[in-house]
Amino acid sequence: MVKLTAAATTSIPRIIIFALTLVYGFAGLFARDPWKNEDAIGFGGMWALFRGDSIDWIVPHLQGRDISLGAPLPYWMGASLIEMFGPLIGAANAARLYSAVCFFIAAAAIWYATYLLGRRREVQPIALAVGGQPGLKSYGMTLADGALLIFLACVGLAQRAHETTPMMAQLMGISIILYGTVRGLDKPWQGGLWTGLGVTIVALSSNLTLSLIVISSTIIAVIASNARLRFRWTITSAILSIVGILIWPMIWYIADITPEWRHIAQEGWRNAPEMRLLPSFESLEFLSVNFWAYAWPVWPLAIISLIHWGRIKEAGAWRAPHLCIPLSLFASCFIYVLFRSQANEHDLIILIPSLSIIAAFSLPILRRSVISFIDWLAMFSFTAIALAIWIIWLAKVTGYPEQIAANVARYLPGFESQFNPFSFLIAVIITGLWLAIVRWRTSRSPKEIWRCLIISASGTTLMWVLLMTLWLPTINYAKTYRYVAARLAQVVPSGGGCIDTSNLGEAQLASFNYFTKLNLRDDPDCPWLLTHNQMEASAYARLNNKKLTLLWEDRRPSDRDERLRLYEVIPE
Repeated sequence: MVKLTAAATTSIPRIIIFALTLVYGFAGLFARDPWKNEDAIGFGGMWALFRGDSIDWIVPHLQGRDISLGAPLPYWMGASLIEMFGPLIGAANAARLYSAVCFFIAAAAIWYATYLLGRRREVQPIALAVGGQPGLKSYGMTLADGALLIFLACVGLAQRAHETTPMMAQLMGISIILYGTVRGLDKPWQGGLWTGLGVTIVALSSNLTLSLIVISSTIIAVIASNARLRFRWTITSAILSIVGILIWPMIWYIADITPEWRHIAQEGWRNAPEMRLLPSFESLEFLSVNFWAYAWPVWPLAIISLIHWGRIKEAGAWRAPHLCIPLSLFASCFIYVLFRSQANEHDLIILIPSLSIIAAFSLPILRRSVISFIDWLAMFSFTAIALAIWIIWLAKVTGYPEQIAANVARYLPGFESQFNPFSFLIAVIITGLWLAIVRWRTSRSPKEIWRCLIISASGTTLMWVLLMTLWLPTINYAKTYRYVAARLAQVVPSGGGCIDTSNLGEAQLASFNYFTKLNLRDDPDCPWLLTHNQMEASAYARLNNKKLTLLWEDRRPSDRDERLRLYEVIPE
């Protein structure tokens, strides 16, 4: 059990935690282009819906390529936001509001789920002989603040949580399922509605594999938990989940789409992203190498929590809701990532909500040595990162230090850095706040159990905001296809005709559709061929008995391997 005083569970002032979450969530959403790779693909699907007709909304796909991008919810949301806010702030900026909506809802769901679990009797601190132990509400709020700080402190979320990928909707859905299942312990009708909504979001933003695994894990958690959920939660969540899952197929039949499009939709729902029947060695290898850095400091705190609460001698310790429910959801998401053909960092997003909740329950029992290690590691790491960001920015703007400026120029030929007073001011303010937080933390010994997280969460926010202010033009120049697309548009012969993009990657196709008005589509009868793979283009020519004449070759300045080529196709 845990011994705590009321002073140790003083909540973070609401203005601070709200401001930290808002700054983190909105930084990096605006004033930039869609970035290679997944960000551009996600936006490309939203852009195709916004500009397209009914079939584009029913079966999301990239313009010019009749291959489903998968379940439609992320693209419905993004295209709707472009429709509402695009004329005011631009299509790309409006689409990224989708990421902000998903992020803030996920953060709120994680906070409230932890708050409800933190008020349960089995996790309460021991009553002190002289009194002074924390109350149910204050203890729950402190743990919830800790879970949110852990979520914000996760290093791997910084870039991935600000991109227009379907995984952001999956993050939101998983978090809502966690909240709904916990809420159902005391308010079955309300909890059932939230759980059913979460399942619907997951089903309409991912493939059927993840949906079925998450549903199964939720059922297992409910059965295994020693706090039984009532029949009202079960029937409500089941009915809403079934109706939600059937929404998309019902649209196919109501709209009477062709069998070809129905097959494309079914294939996308089943296997987008690509899955395997057995665990993938590539995904296992990716997890073993990347998970530890991506999920820092979430995973060590989660392990400490599981060890402490799992070894409590009371009967059914592992069946307590604060362990059983999030652990079951984490296991299901982990299994899903293992069965991905080739997992990437975006897939790891769905592991974080459950781990953040579990990790929050480590805060009351952390030893001073662990707290000091996390604090000092975060303080030195993020201070060093911030210093490097400032020095490199100074070199880009002033040319001094000369060696750093030369390295930047060599990596990004043609890039010209300009001083932006507004970005500079924001960077100065966020750096000053960081120094104030570090001074506060090192000049006193606060008793609050969340004290070891304020440095980590503030550090990730500092790092991300500095990158998205001082470095945003540089990163945007390195990751956008805007400039190479403009050069392509200048060399395409006038007079109409389509460009075959069968051998072009999805990110390139999505970007060129947005940045140009060229007629791009997967059609072997087009008089021109655009590709990023010379060997595939040669094989295509031999297979179709055609001769290719190179008209144009180019690349993004930061990519030394990719070569984009435009060919004239001449039948032999």
